[in-house]
Amino acid sequence: MKLSVLDQAPITKGNPAPDALKKAEELAILADELGYTRMWMAEHHGTNSLASSAPEVTAAHLAAKTKHIRIGTGGVMMMHYSPLKLAEVFKTLSAFSPGRIDFGVGRAPGGDNHAIYALSEGRQPMTNNMYEKLETTLQLLNDEVPADDLYSRTIATPSNVVLPEAWLLGSTGNSAIQAGLMGIGYSFAQFFMGGMTTEILDAYRKNFKPTPFMEKPNIKVTYLVTTAETKEEAEFEALPQDIARLWLMRGKIGQVLTPEEAQNYPLTEMDRMTIQENRKIHIVGDVKEVAAFLQEEQDYYGFDEAMICSITHSQEKRLEVYRLLARELL
Repeated sequence: MKLSVLDQAPITKGNPAPDALKKAEELAILADELGYTRMWMAEHHGTNSLASSAPEVTAAHLAAKTKHIRIGTGGVMMMHYSPLKLAEVFKTLSAFSPGRIDFGVGRAPGGDNHAIYALSEGRQPMTNNMYEKLETTLQLLNDEVPADDLYSRTIATPSNVVLPEAWLLGSTGNSAIQAGLMGIGYSFAQFFMGGMTTEILDAYRKNFKPTPFMEKPNIKVTYLVTTAETKEEAEFEALPQDIARLWLMRGKIGQVLTPEEAQNYPLTEMDRMTIQENRKIHIVGDVKEVAAFLQEEQDYYGFDEAMICSITHSQEKRLEVYRLLARELL
């Protein structure tokens, strides 16, 4: 199985924000050594719990620190940027690291309304033109003259670089057909809300048209995973993230607690029921159990690659998640 990494640069409780980015570097170097296919940085704004606000900048640093693994964004949030700027950034990244850069984009804002309007300098953000914006960006990346007249009188430099792989993120299935028609990869965020179906993935495959960005359909599914050598240890490390998910459901975003703090956190019976329900999208268990689950998922859905997001409080434990999965699946 192909395995990859999604990192949000989590700022866990008691740790300074800059450390989260240094830990992303450490994770990238390890994933490169272990044989992971790619590592993506997410884009989040207006929060003190995630440090990945500029994934394209972090990607440049990680690409310089690694040798083989593909590096990219999962994803850069299109609504905040001009197609010309997106194309210029990713062509520059590809010029420095040809054949190793992924242009992964999403249609979500990656932040609350305060962050959205600050990023757009107070203007009403354009949210109904995401597919057109992506199409224009792809044309600029490929040194084509865009159909959009606004971008047809300029070029995106540097020219003649190796094309990055292009991917569209999705969490509901609404973008699957568009990803296929555009001839780019489709990345389904199963860890976000669940809801993956064979119908969604089949719609992408059925509508796929080969392009210079991708010759054949390519599906990647992202899972939130907490694993360890034993189920008991995995449960111990998983509870802080379970509590963070409870907070998120209530409109609160907080830094991940230590496992010890989580053990003493006052959970109601309803909280515990909700946590168990959320285990449909937070995969927890000993490594052999989790590896078997991922293999069963791939066998059933037929996706090409599993991307792993792990948000344990301890960096040591987080790195161990990726080591264990590599041992079982790579």
